[in-house]
Amino acid sequence: MSSSTLHNSERHEAPFTLDEPAPKVLSFWDQSAFWANLGVSLIAFSGAYTVLAPNSDGAPQISISAGILAMIVGTVVGGLMLGLAAIPGAKTGKPAMVLLRGLFGAKLSYLPTVLNIAQLIGWGTFELIVIGDAADELFGGGPHWLYVVAAGLLTTALTIWPLGSVRLLRRFVTIGVVIALIWFYIQFFRTGLPDLSANPGPHGSGPFGADWNLFWIATDAALAVSISWVPVAADYTRHSRSTGSAFGAASGAYAITQIVAYTLGLFALARATGDGQYSPFLQVSLGGLFFFVFVLREADQSFANVYSTAVSIQNLAPRIDRRILSIGLGVLITVLALQLNMANYFGFLGLIGSVFVPLLGVLVADFFLRAKGDWNTADDAPPRWGMIVAWLAGLSVYQLINPGDAGVWTDFWVNVQERLHFTKQAWMSASLLSFLAALVVAWAFGRISTLRRARVAGDTSA
Repeated sequence: MSSSTLHNSERHEAPFTLDEPAPKVLSFWDQSAFWANLGVSLIAFSGAYTVLAPNSDGAPQISISAGILAMIVGTVVGGLMLGLAAIPGAKTGKPAMVLLRGLFGAKLSYLPTVLNIAQLIGWGTFELIVIGDAADELFGGGPHWLYVVAAGLLTTALTIWPLGSVRLLRRFVTIGVVIALIWFYIQFFRTGLPDLSANPGPHGSGPFGADWNLFWIATDAALAVSISWVPVAADYTRHSRSTGSAFGAASGAYAITQIVAYTLGLFALARATGDGQYSPFLQVSLGGLFFFVFVLREADQSFANVYSTAVSIQNLAPRIDRRILSIGLGVLITVLALQLNMANYFGFLGLIGSVFVPLLGVLVADFFLRAKGDWNTADDAPPRWGMIVAWLAGLSVYQLINPGDAGVWTDFWVNVQERLHFTKQAWMSASLLSFLAALVVAWAFGRISTLRRARVAGDTSA
């Protein structure tokens, strides 16, 4: 390959370090295929149970009909939040954690960056676990470690060429996923709709009068999956050709496919017999063939997590080659996936939501309402403690309403609830109220800062 050809191919790929500009090469359809594939996940099928059992005590507490409604509301709201998070990347050409330099200051951005790296490593690990478990069921057992290692290798390969992988999804993978979804819906409907008033699953059933007081907790569980992509959205939309296509693809394509996938997962749960979480898919005609499509393309989830982890690390060390980071991270999540399981999935989702929903509220208030294009992402951007306060205020609201299931962390917030004599009401959504709380506090600090600068400028001119 000639040097000119090599240069031409590299400029259509993601830059290796933060010192290089991001090429604007992704169309609306490229991004739609990317987000649509992320919306269809094996975690969505297995994780659908967290919507029906939002208290995470083993048995479903709400009906399928309530679960579907909670899932739709949570996914639509989460999709809109994802779309808002996509815009700054498209406007500035900066990855997500670098954008936080403008929000918190360069040094203070390290705190959310470290949290983001931790959650992405967790998600990447969970994805490999899910792929390994699904392959076990698909092939009737076998060397579990081999499935995990193979998924880790595929993940790492995709991460080396991230923009090429996005275009690959559009051209080939998306078509197979759509066909597989349609096939399973047809097969499930042929056997009849499930009883939407029942609480499904191997743990028991219940009447339509299931506890609707848990509706907003279930909504938060569905929304948390969408929110998990918010702190990485700009890593991909910085390559978007326009802000409109970035917003539309992220909010629309992702929400549509996650609703489709979660609903299919809930229908599958209604048919579960206890023989395996994916048994309803494998028992239908040609189920193994089409389920293999889901297993194979699940690697795009782990790919997105690993690539964004590498880019997030670059906010801390801008000159490290992302390819080296990707290889190291691929090895790390593979090793972790061989050692861990999905036992703490629900608590993990709760922690993600409590951290990143209010973070988005602060970003929306400051980027859209105050900055209006003036966004300092330099490596010496000054600290902005007011935005940290706003973030913590939103996080506190979330935890007071929904302390989740995270051991000592949950015990602390339950104790705070008792000291404040706070009782959660059925209408309270931890996600929505924490988002609004963070937004309002961030707006107030931003307004005070703007007025102070205007007063100083006026004194100087005088």
